[in-house]
Amino acid sequence: MPILDATISCFQQYVGFSGRASRSEYWFFNLAFFIAAMGLLILTFASFFVANALVSVMGILSSVLYLGCFLPLLAVSVRRLHDLGKSGWLFLVGLIPIVGGILLLVWFVSDGEPYDNEYGAVPTNIL
Repeated sequence: MPILDATISCFQQYVGFSGRASRSEYWFFNLAFFIAAMGLLILTFASFFVANALVSVMGILSSVLYLGCFLPLLAVSVRRLHDLGKSGWLFLVGLIPIVGGILLLVWFVSDGEPYDNEYGAVPTNIL
């Protein structure tokens, strides 16, 4: 699944916590968010040298990006856990310092179940 398709898919299912998400959908959407966030960060730093009014505008744009992507990022993470046959509530494991983040990373890079599970059919949008 190309990065644009993954981004469109995640925004179309922005509150879709049911179903499954392939690794490519999860990682490409996170990559698109990272690129957008870094682009805004660079523009924010550059605006410090141009005008103070631009800093406020960049802050508003950053807030819109983060608020607009919060639910889609959460939903695709839950669907990624579903692809592994795990409950979406396990995303809360990430609240455990250090260990939680490492465990989520290991889960998110793991192969999904190669067969249908209780959360749905195998995702067809695999690279």
